[in-house]
Amino acid sequence: MTDGCRGARPSRQNGGVSAPIDEFSFLPAQAADAGIAGPLPRGERLSLTLPDGRVLSALRYGRTADSGAIRPEVTFLHGAGLNAHTWDTTILALGLPALAIDLPGHGDSSWRDDLAYVGGALAPDVIAGIEAWTEAPQVLVGQSLGGLTAAAVAASRPDLIREVVVVDITPGIDPNGGAAQLRAFFAGPTDWASRDELVERALSFGLGGSRTAAERGVFHNSRIRPDGRVEWKHHFAHLANATASTPGAGEAAAAQQDALRSVLSESGWADLAGVQAPLTLVRGTRGYVTDADAEAFRERVPAASVVDVPSGHNVQEEIPAELARLVRERARKG
Repeated sequence: MTDGCRGARPSRQNGGVSAPIDEFSFLPAQAADAGIAGPLPRGERLSLTLPDGRVLSALRYGRTADSGAIRPEVTFLHGAGLNAHTWDTTILALGLPALAIDLPGHGDSSWRDDLAYVGGALAPDVIAGIEAWTEAPQVLVGQSLGGLTAAAVAASRPDLIREVVVVDITPGIDPNGGAAQLRAFFAGPTDWASRDELVERALSFGLGGSRTAAERGVFHNSRIRPDGRVEWKHHFAHLANATASTPGAGEAAAAQQDALRSVLSESGWADLAGVQAPLTLVRGTRGYVTDADAEAFRERVPAASVVDVPSGHNVQEEIPAELARLVRERARKG
């Protein structure tokens, strides 16, 4: 485990963004940019070996109690193609002990050989992590693919969850979202000479926002292989590249995904209907949940709340303080 709140600036290696002091070195600058005052929480990297030998990885943040243990109150699940660090600024603004899990196939968690990156398949791994790393029922927050996974977790293990917040996703919507642009972005080479090359590519696609934010995102979402080349951590980039490189594979994959979304739509609605805890949908007004999607959600899950916020799909990165306030209100009800 690593205590990353030492306030060090990321260093540069070979003119790139390859060697921060550690993965938590960005936190002081993120807090300053967001206007978050006060001492920062301690961050630590966690790993859990699953029964089939795969590894589930996560980040845990908080100030230690007398026993030295951090006891999370809120658990976060990220969207497709992201990783647990997408929640960093939201967690800093939240001010509560928190757990952020790298979904399988993302971050430092192992890839799945079966390529089953859907909520129902990911839920058992998330449940194992919550059981291992928390001590009380959680407020479970999931964005995009993480939101569909959160519903599956809460429906199957209500004893672990006391409230659910689903961010900008409903069943039937492509959890990869922004499909055309992101597919093109990730369908490039599978390895690179430096992280700077990835930063330039992200900025050329209009991704990442500022250069500082793009450098931070690329660092957290890539790794340096033993041969010195840089590759994306998440499995989706490698799958997108393989699809783009195979004649006719793109059309076949699109048809398969359409069929899969049709099937998963009903299972996703069943998961949401099975959630016993209070449930809130946070909808970005510029996100992926349309007015029709939101209305379908209200009709099919009438006990849930819907909150519109001025954001695109990645609410946790665009307006982290507002999302943190909403989550904190729900956490403090318990």
